[in-house]
Amino acid sequence: MKIIAIGRNYAEHAKELNNPVPTVPVIFMKPDTALLKDNKSFYHPDFSEDVHHEIEIVLKISKEGKHINEKFAGSYFEEIGIGIDFTARDIQQRHKEKGLPWELAKAFDGSAPVSNFVPKAQFSDIYNLNFKLDINQQTRQQGNTKDLLFSFEHIISFVSKYITLKKGDLIFTGTPQGVGKVNIGEHLEGYLEEVKMLDFYVK
Repeated sequence: MKIIAIGRNYAEHAKELNNPVPTVPVIFMKPDTALLKDNKSFYHPDFSEDVHHEIEIVLKISKEGKHINEKFAGSYFEEIGIGIDFTARDIQQRHKEKGLPWELAKAFDGSAPVSNFVPKAQFSDIYNLNFKLDINQQTRQQGNTKDLLFSFEHIISFVSKYITLKKGDLIFTGTPQGVGKVNIGEHLEGYLEEVKMLDFYVK
């Protein structure tokens, strides 16, 4: 199982970090040790003073594929969930300034909390899905999949040109605007269409 993530896939998020809006998907990866399941607590790492939350729709790949045609890409995922791409923003900024990779900022242990997954078929339109992150019962991020720069099918097709997708792989599809710092003691709750999917604490 691997975790593939898409950066800057919502224009307003790219703008809030003063990044250019991409013309092709921005790809990075997290190891399986980043995965945090079953609403387990997130332990704030001591190597960063500025860990940011980034809530995202997550696709679970349902079968192996390579060089997938975009028009068939929808058949490669049957379930979706909610995840958070925790990012050590201070480390990321230093690495960006030096032209270095993002892995230390993105791929650390526990940096990818993921909810349970639900069938995409239960939604009438996967391109009109509301999702949000509440911290201490206050909404910090709110997004809708209609604002995706690159569709789920385009992402799957694009990634599969370079990396074979296998059953069980997870694709984080990008975060909307409103990212910000998390602090020890905070209570995070993630929602998909008003259904609570994530519920855990920062320790």
